[in-house]
Amino acid sequence: MIAIIDYGVGNLFSLRSSLACLGLESKITGDPEEIRAADKIILPGVGAFGDAMQKLVDTGLVPLIREEVRKKPLLGICLGMQLLFDESCEYGRHEGLGFVPGKIASLAEDLEDKSLKVPHIGWNALKIVKDDPLFKYVKDGEYVYYVHSFYGKDCAESTLATSEYGLTVTGVVRQGLVWGTQFHPEKSGDTGLRLLKAFGEL
Repeated sequence: MIAIIDYGVGNLFSLRSSLACLGLESKITGDPEEIRAADKIILPGVGAFGDAMQKLVDTGLVPLIREEVRKKPLLGICLGMQLLFDESCEYGRHEGLGFVPGKIASLAEDLEDKSLKVPHIGWNALKIVKDDPLFKYVKDGEYVYYVHSFYGKDCAESTLATSEYGLTVTGVVRQGLVWGTQFHPEKSGDTGLRLLKAFGEL
């Protein structure tokens, strides 16, 4: 069973529907015992980093998540991926979970071409830079769906895939048993489903 962590932030039901389509059992939960009993964990997220991190802290689940990622795979999606990093500069400095070395930075500030719209919304090609079991069913150059204004930076050692949007956007990261995707697999059509299928087989 895959535990989808419910902390008041995230597109939970489309994610659960995608997993169900693949025949993967999942449960939207904030219950510590159900998270402990799960084979894998997904940390979703939409919105602002600081608010989401505070909501996650308020659930009391952070120590449990730290404990569980030593034993089982965790996938952070969109803002959920950003929370895996050391820190974010979104509306001030905010500390993250610290699973992935690096920081979350502003696309708008770092883009040289100011004509590019932020947030970065839409389909973009995924460039795989390091092979990984998460890409078992995904090929280099396939398109995935992004919706974000901030991105992972200073994280080359953990970066598995990128996309180009006026600069190199961190698309997928991994550190140990922790993976993250900046794009939304549950909104990325067949490519996203195949990536979730691979996660389900980890």
